[in-house]
Amino acid sequence: MNLPYTPHTVQDRQEMLAQIGVESIEELVDAVVPKKIGLPSPLSLPSGISEMELSREVKNFSLRNASLEEYTSFLGGGIYDHFVPAVVEHLASRSEFCTAYTPYQAEASQGTLQAIYEYQTVICNLFQMEVSNASMYDGATSLAEAALMAHRIRGGEKFLVARNLHPEYYQVILTYTKHLGIRLVQIPYTSEGTSDLNRLEDEMDDKVTAVIVQNPNFFGYLEKAKELEEIVHRFGSLYIMCCDPISLGILSSPGECSADIAVAEGQALGSPPALGGETLGVFATRKDLLRQVPGRIVGQAKDRKGERGFVLVLQTREQHVRREKATSNICTNQALNAMKACIYLSCLGEEGLKKVAGLCLGNSHYLKEIIEQLPGYSSPFSAPFFKEFVIKTSIPSEKINQKLLEARILGGMDLGTFYPELENHLLFCTTEKRTKEELDTLVSLLGDIR
Repeated sequence: MNLPYTPHTVQDRQEMLAQIGVESIEELVDAVVPKKIGLPSPLSLPSGISEMELSREVKNFSLRNASLEEYTSFLGGGIYDHFVPAVVEHLASRSEFCTAYTPYQAEASQGTLQAIYEYQTVICNLFQMEVSNASMYDGATSLAEAALMAHRIRGGEKFLVARNLHPEYYQVILTYTKHLGIRLVQIPYTSEGTSDLNRLEDEMDDKVTAVIVQNPNFFGYLEKAKELEEIVHRFGSLYIMCCDPISLGILSSPGECSADIAVAEGQALGSPPALGGETLGVFATRKDLLRQVPGRIVGQAKDRKGERGFVLVLQTREQHVRREKATSNICTNQALNAMKACIYLSCLGEEGLKKVAGLCLGNSHYLKEIIEQLPGYSSPFSAPFFKEFVIKTSIPSEKINQKLLEARILGGMDLGTFYPELENHLLFCTTEKRTKEELDTLVSLLGDIR
């Protein structure tokens, strides 16, 4: 039920002020707030309106917004427009899960704990890893927490980070590690669009704490994951892999690539794009590194009657342990979005996820092939790719995207925003939602732009 906002009456305010012992709100504020930081005059605000008028005005404002029901999206770069089956929202919206947050009396919240336990199970299966936590905030914080975890395990000050890692993820890692004496060294990418293995090997030594790569990388191309792993582990460093969970329907998993820590942005698993969210940080690792995992882990146990139950088996967070012993200051998990991910993966199953990934792959390769036939458009990179790829244009990226927007199409991401050397390069993304008609329409419009 929607309840209107009901402010205090004048009489209500006078009674409260009298109880406090002052005559006006100004007298109350002046007692604690210096006059020099107060407003010299009241704000220039319009007079109040009725609830009915307010509802009408807010609705008119909302009609100025656009959604992906009205626009076709070829944007990627971390947030993706995948189809969300109706069953995901239906089950996740049940009253048992609507208020799912950190259970402070955890074992009293058996439904929430079981949901998290099932989520951890499907993530371990998907990633082919031994341990998953209850989730982090998003892919960026998961990766930064992975870096901190590697630092706790190995010490040292040098991390090697692929330059084709999501640039915003890189900035989050910088923020996390700024005051820890950690030095991040970026490994350049080659003309193929993948990490330079020769440069990586040149930078490696036994003092490198960990190597951080993304596969598929930010440009959408597939890294030589096994070759990377061989170089990293030869020097005894930790191998941290960030991946697209949808791609694991057809690509080798982090576990199969012998990653030590694997993370992902889980938004694509049952959550729609919504102003940059809803996000879900996936975090998985090896069993022997369990004690250094950030966040929380739910385990299965038996009660005194021998009945199955669920408990928080690991919660090394500041609310439960001394600050210096905490593995993370992230005190909660994305329980509702983890629930959606669990439902999504359970409903699709292995074959369903493989089908979704295959459709993404087919659409992206078809689109790249026909864009390259247009004059003024070319592909700067040659490596295999999954659902995203880069196109170099002879026309300013901003002009292209503006023309597409006028046709209700969200075009590719302008890579010049993050990489100065990639001016007029667009990162296009296709998911299973894109139809052949939509792909052909995009290409037709690109061909008409002068």
